[in-house]
Amino acid sequence: MGEIEVKCRLREVLGIRPPIRMLLAMLLMPFMGLFSAVSAQTEKPKSWVLSGYVKNLQSVYDLQGLDQLLLDNLIHNRINFRWYADDHLTVRIEARNRLFFGNLVSLNPNFSSQIEQANNDQIDLSVHWMDRPSALLNSTLDRAYVQYAKGKFEASLGRQRINWGINTVWNPNDIFNAFSFTDFDYEERPGSDAALVRYYLGTNSSLEAAVNLGDTWSSRVAALLFKWNMWQYDFQFLNGWANGDYVIGGGWAGNIKDAGFKGEWTSFLPAQDNQSSSHALSLAIDYVFAKGLYLNVGYLFNSNGQTEGTLQDLFAFELSAKNLYPFRHALLLQTSYPITPLINGSIAWIFSPGASRPLFVNPTLTISVAQNWDLDLVGQLSWNKEGSRYRSPFNAGFMRVKMSF
Repeated sequence: MGEIEVKCRLREVLGIRPPIRMLLAMLLMPFMGLFSAVSAQTEKPKSWVLSGYVKNLQSVYDLQGLDQLLLDNLIHNRINFRWYADDHLTVRIEARNRLFFGNLVSLNPNFSSQIEQANNDQIDLSVHWMDRPSALLNSTLDRAYVQYAKGKFEASLGRQRINWGINTVWNPNDIFNAFSFTDFDYEERPGSDAALVRYYLGTNSSLEAAVNLGDTWSSRVAALLFKWNMWQYDFQFLNGWANGDYVIGGGWAGNIKDAGFKGEWTSFLPAQDNQSSSHALSLAIDYVFAKGLYLNVGYLFNSNGQTEGTLQDLFAFELSAKNLYPFRHALLLQTSYPITPLINGSIAWIFSPGASRPLFVNPTLTISVAQNWDLDLVGQLSWNKEGSRYRSPFNAGFMRVKMSF
């Protein structure tokens, strides 16, 4: 798409969209040359910071039942902007600009609506600049909030990430903005349209209150979180309301000798009598050996999970804090090792002891090509037991080049 077409599309959108689209347009100029101007700057005012990256992700999918491989491509630019208005007030705005094209776009007639739904929480901060059967150009504000901090008091309002989770892979305490570990290309993780107030009670203790901007109580999350330190462990306890359920949960993080030990749990108690309660628990123990070998062992219990399903459900189930993985039990083994100072390899296995014995394997190789340039090779492999044999419902390979600025 040429620059003249992009400019015409911008004028068209700005003519019919509310003022928030004007803010989007100002932020999304990398598709019209802003990136080169930003990277050429050598000095920045101390009151604001601008950073980001450009990524190119190439994907190959091998799906059961298809005679050919599916090829897909994603060009992804991110702009992070922070303005320190004074000693207490900070404005943070971050935008994702993504160009999708390939087989997955052309074969899925609902692709654009699915991207739109995934981008937004309660407020529509997403726009499609181009929506064609074979390509989609989308821009989204996934961070847009104001934060005030003075002394022991902090408050923020807008689209932000309320990170109440503790574990690395599964977070039952992350009731505001749960994320999927399979979405490795979204390091920042989703945000929530919410208000957050935090007060520090001491060096290692605090009290937080947060509420999202749901239209009704059935779509609203409102909760309190209390953090404290005891016995050289960090503890937390949360209580509140989440999408029609009363919520109670907590977690901890500490050490057993030289190994890290983390855990978190949440119970969801429905307000309606005709519904069942659900419970989620995750545990993790990790250890770093002398030569840099990292080992992480984890477990997830999900009372909403299946015992009869297959790994084909991994990309179809409804993700939430009370349903983080499609199976009732899941065992994780994750390891990584710095092969050289510039090359790091890792692999994760997730096994569920259900009827189909689903096994998910995620190998990754990260190479630091040059300063601010990284190359990632990622695999997502799966097997289910069908009768006496294991079969693979899907396999995927990814190659990602990332340049940060």
